[in-house]
Amino acid sequence: MNAIEIKGVSKRFGKRSVLHDVSLNVPTGVVFALLGENGAGKSTLIRGLLGYHRFNGGSISVCGYDPVRQPLEVRRRVGYVSDAPSMYEWMTISQVGWYASGFYPDGFLSRYDQLIFEFQLPQEAKIRDLSKGMRAKVALALAMAFDPQLLVLDEPTSGLDPLVRRSFLESMIDRAAAGQTVFLSSHQIHEVERVADWVAILHQGKLQVVAPLDELKSSISMLSFSMRDSLLALPAELDRLERLHQTQTGRTFQIMARNVDESLLASLRLNSNLFDVKAIRPNLEELYIGFTQPMRETDLSRKESSLGPNPSESTDVA
Repeated sequence: MNAIEIKGVSKRFGKRSVLHDVSLNVPTGVVFALLGENGAGKSTLIRGLLGYHRFNGGSISVCGYDPVRQPLEVRRRVGYVSDAPSMYEWMTISQVGWYASGFYPDGFLSRYDQLIFEFQLPQEAKIRDLSKGMRAKVALALAMAFDPQLLVLDEPTSGLDPLVRRSFLESMIDRAAAGQTVFLSSHQIHEVERVADWVAILHQGKLQVVAPLDELKSSISMLSFSMRDSLLALPAELDRLERLHQTQTGRTFQIMARNVDESLLASLRLNSNLFDVKAIRPNLEELYIGFTQPMRETDLSRKESSLGPNPSESTDVA
């Protein structure tokens, strides 16, 4: 059974459409990262997963339960940290844990106290006196103390210092290795790349891609080359590529695309108008840019002039 199943979900607030026909499955026992710009709909999707609002279409299953019809069953199995956690300001860190322990099975408070110790938080400090990073640590301790089947995190490392952030993210890998599932939304793309098994990219409320991260990296290449005469047409071989993103700086082109194979590279290297032809595997940040900043129509069109070397320049192939 998948930890999360989302089928054709849409959400509108008044006349504003926030999510458009989003479908994805989150396998059990993985770290699943949801990436997207501010306003992409990440938090809206996450809050719907927990039953905090109804969607305008589609269906959702979380740990085998409907979050709207069976919200308590979902919340018994899901630990959640929002991007702006709310707690009783007048309580101390210790009191917050004691209060929350009444809603969970035995063992919650001892695990909470252990996490607070690991996060180096003062037990008697009041919530209102905590920094943003310290509040985030308390929220994480509350979410993790009952050992949830699924941990849902909305910008979980915001405000954390680098050492705690690294330690926390490494603990997410350990949770997945133990068969639990982590679903996180983050802007920290470099951090996500270190820990995520699966990645989904949401852009303007539409799902652009969902795939295992290793598979995504291996199927897409960053092709780059320079042209001796930039007035000549781009090679016809490029037409067979599924191009995701393209940039041009002077005579140098960078194209993110699928289907970049050795035969294509060999053909491009034989082209007398091209030099420094190479292809590398993009990192997650480059993939994110490729899926959220698609090419303009002018980028896709090929120049109309014919191919051929510029007689005024060398024709040596790099």
